[in-house]
Amino acid sequence: MKTSAPAIQLDRQAILINGSFAPSLLNFRGHLLKELASLGYAVHVSAPDISPLIVSKLADMGVIAHDVPIKRTGLGMFQDIKYCLHLILLIRRTQPIAILNYTIKPNIWGGIAAGMTRTKSFSWVTGLGFAFISDHGLKRRTVQFIARSLYRLATGFNEKVIFQNPDDLRDFVAGKCLGDPQKAEIVNGSGVDTRYFQVTPLPNTAVFLLIARLLKSKGIKEYAEAAAHVRKKKPEARFQLAGMLDEGPDAIDQTELDELIASGIEFLGPLDDVRPAISAASVYVLPSWREGTPRTVLEAMAMGRPIITTDAPGCRETTNNEINGILVGVRDAGSLATAMIRLVNEPELREAMGQRSRMIAEERYSVESVNAALLQIMSLPSDNRKDS
Repeated sequence: MKTSAPAIQLDRQAILINGSFAPSLLNFRGHLLKELASLGYAVHVSAPDISPLIVSKLADMGVIAHDVPIKRTGLGMFQDIKYCLHLILLIRRTQPIAILNYTIKPNIWGGIAAGMTRTKSFSWVTGLGFAFISDHGLKRRTVQFIARSLYRLATGFNEKVIFQNPDDLRDFVAGKCLGDPQKAEIVNGSGVDTRYFQVTPLPNTAVFLLIARLLKSKGIKEYAEAAAHVRKKKPEARFQLAGMLDEGPDAIDQTELDELIASGIEFLGPLDDVRPAISAASVYVLPSWREGTPRTVLEAMAMGRPIITTDAPGCRETTNNEINGILVGVRDAGSLATAMIRLVNEPELREAMGQRSRMIAEERYSVESVNAALLQIMSLPSDNRKDS
């Protein structure tokens, strides 16, 4: 959907937020957008393929949506430059006092567009992902080289570069993606709404749940392998998977998904509301190879679920081993299966870990505290109505 160019709201200073996946504007940035609008800013957002429903929901929040051409994955340089040019035109039209980009392509091309228009900008590195996961393949090395070179160029224009965990910051600097490490800031993920994600009782049976885009780097194959091992010893255990097929370079295709389902994984499909699935689960699992700060883990923690996740960047920050969950090895289905069997056998431990998860979510990851940190980093005034 292509949105028409809105009239400039001269009575309010504008903020522009650029993302690469339209639903994330509501699911991950909704609270931030509402807060910015409540503070008197004219809030503009951009993403590709924004549906009429999302446009309407954003408008109800006082947010103006702009559809932009961007292919979220892949190395189409011509398409990426076209996206950058659209952002330059959007910046000139909306005249923002600050731009916040998140995810790799908006971070890179939004940063460059901001630099070319001399607009203050911030990049939010919500995860390093595929371009920073070690591999010896030529394709992976090519992607990494291009991404890191472009990141260094883009971050040269940024006022600040915001990270969600210290490992990402360290690797980003080591990869020469940030020429001035003094620009770096860290926040506790994207935050979680602990009022929306409320505690529900744990089921008496062992039901494991993984919610993720269907990518190999999310550890989905390790999850299925571990599940097969656990079922041999604990046939009563159930294993559920929710998420959407993706186009990333490490995506799981439909044939592979069919094989996972045939192996006994209960596939729930993509979910608009994850709360019923989390409520029906007794353990949340994310065997990801790397994250920024995994939002689904925070949501499961807020609902009082014990966590099994990897001792990997981003994942390890959410889980205190033996306190609110268990950390396992990366790409290690054996250690994952061992942790699963332990939590099948110990329902009291599941309960205790789940209670601690909720406490950590409230103390460290509330969306209110994360938004407050972002506004402070961006040095945004608390009220921008000219008549105030």
